[in-house]
Amino acid sequence: MARKTKQQALETRQHILDVALRLFSQQGVSATSLAEIANAAGVTRGAIYWHFKNKSDLFSEIWELSESNIGELEIEIEYQAKFPDDPLSVLREILVHILEATVTEERRRLLMEIIFHKCEFVGEMVVVQQAQRSLCLESYDRIEQTLKHCINAKMLPENLLTRRAAILMRSFISGLMENWLFAPQSFDLKKEARAYVTILLEMYQLCPTLRASTVTGSP
Repeated sequence: MARKTKQQALETRQHILDVALRLFSQQGVSATSLAEIANAAGVTRGAIYWHFKNKSDLFSEIWELSESNIGELEIEIEYQAKFPDDPLSVLREILVHILEATVTEERRRLLMEIIFHKCEFVGEMVVVQQAQRSLCLESYDRIEQTLKHCINAKMLPENLLTRRAAILMRSFISGLMENWLFAPQSFDLKKEARAYVTILLEMYQLCPTLRASTVTGSP
């Protein structure tokens, strides 16, 4: 019975997140109240507060879902098995998947729309900002570690400025998603995804400004 109750609680929590995701996407975060989420989810406000302290807490979990999607473990394991000694190909396929899935997977698309275009860090949402900055810095660390694996495998230059490259990667991928979500008719993200990723990785391999030896004062 306890196991069933715990499972029901998890299902309710996920249902609330799903409904909040839909409403945030439709109305924006600041214009959506917890009362509206509770009503749309068919639960009481007490049920909302049992799972989440407030709207910023609920939104933080949605944001963390968007961050975890960028490094989906299952996808990474799949490509590591396919390319066991080729970390650069693993990275390439993961990045292509991220871009293509933004087009083809509705849940991911809604998440990205909210993050990029339908959230303001004002009022009660101000407290979320620092936590999200921490997640951003952590993502740089993860990307940098992946790039170092590629360097160790001699697939990227040994003097690649990995921090600069990590910042470039996050900015490049996020920028493509943000611009496509804002104006999806302006370019075919799914069709062009692999070409864009290839351009990015070729910059890492060939761009002298990303090499430590060519930058004054670089480590």
